[in-house]
Amino acid sequence: LNVLEGCRHNNVKHLVYASSSSVYGLNEKTPFETTDSVDHPVSFYAATKKANELMAHSYSHLYSLPTTGLRFFTVFGPRQRPDLAIAKFVQKLSAGEALDKYGDGTTSRDYTYVGDIVDGILKALELNPLRFEIINLGGADPVSLNELIATIEDVLEVKATIRALPEQAGDVPKTYADVRLAKTLLGYSPSTSLREGVRRYVDDLREHTAEAKFLETNS
Repeated sequence: LNVLEGCRHNNVKHLVYASSSSVYGLNEKTPFETTDSVDHPVSFYAATKKANELMAHSYSHLYSLPTTGLRFFTVFGPRQRPDLAIAKFVQKLSAGEALDKYGDGTTSRDYTYVGDIVDGILKALELNPLRFEIINLGGADPVSLNELIATIEDVLEVKATIRALPEQAGDVPKTYADVRLAKTLLGYSPSTSLREGVRRYVDDLREHTAEAKFLETNS
């Protein structure tokens, strides 16, 4: 709301903001389209993202403020959040610890490499929407949890020990982005595979870990 107010009072020409694939909740139709209903979020995080979209819509309507909400789908890659699955799995496998696997491993996510997301954001900044727009930015290639673990095992050349746990409350069974609108409006075309993205993440992590150890040793 504060950002929107700032835009309104300072003649901002176009606001681009982050939404999330979480707004689709338990939607069973795939791939997820921006025209799908997102009225039933199953986590508070998703509810806040939906609220952002609704407020942006109101400001676009009331004050003719062009807004573009980008629904990101499970962004990963160098410097990613440490609390997400890929980062946690890489850390635990590297340390020889067991992986916590929630459910039977058939849940799937549309993992999207950070470089592809950045490309979409930069192209969205050049967009000239008339009023209000919502766009999916995803990899358009869902991967199951079991496939994800196998990919990380392959990149690290380590076999995982699995600790099976129940499904987490508020988690969704799958995400899958329909990116046709992004391709049409932005020329968006994700090009980095999960395996290549994980390899880049691991390489970057190892480089910065070595750098941190060097600095600690020589401080």
